[in-house]
Amino acid sequence: MDSSTGLAVGEVAPDFTAPLVRADGETERIALSALLEDRPVLLSFYTADFSPDCVSEWCSFRDFDWFSTNETVQVVGISRSSVGLHRRFINHLNLGFPLYADPDLDVAEAFGVDYRAFGLSRRARRSCFLIDRDRTIRYRWLSEHWLDPTRDTPPVGEIHDAIRREFGVEETDSFGF
Repeated sequence: MDSSTGLAVGEVAPDFTAPLVRADGETERIALSALLEDRPVLLSFYTADFSPDCVSEWCSFRDFDWFSTNETVQVVGISRSSVGLHRRFINHLNLGFPLYADPDLDVAEAFGVDYRAFGLSRRARRSCFLIDRDRTIRYRWLSEHWLDPTRDTPPVGEIHDAIRREFGVEETDSFGF
């Protein structure tokens, strides 16, 4: 594995424009900065739709009720999967989260999380960046799996705590699995 380190907390996230598939299947090219006008974004890089580890990751976000009902932050996925595959993935898992398509891994490269698996296949390291409305990274998580950094699943509990801490969110009864 290459030693991709990703952007650090406190750095400014690069702005980018890419196709975004919304939960209703509608697709538009939209900039990260446009999403941030509404509220902060938890940008979650993952390998590909329908891989077992990615299914587990997105089911974790979906089943952790707080991420889908919270108005503080919007969870947005990004992978090299196509727009059409994103639509099928969203429908199959009944996801309420939009997914960016990054087929050439340009965004992963800009965030410093692209690497070559086993020196061959280019991928995005599984990672999450909590980005505030000024595009400042307030929290990050990078997979540290010893063999393949696409195998770890983001710690949704830790991410939840980071969002609450960074944005002063009070706990509500809608929390939990």
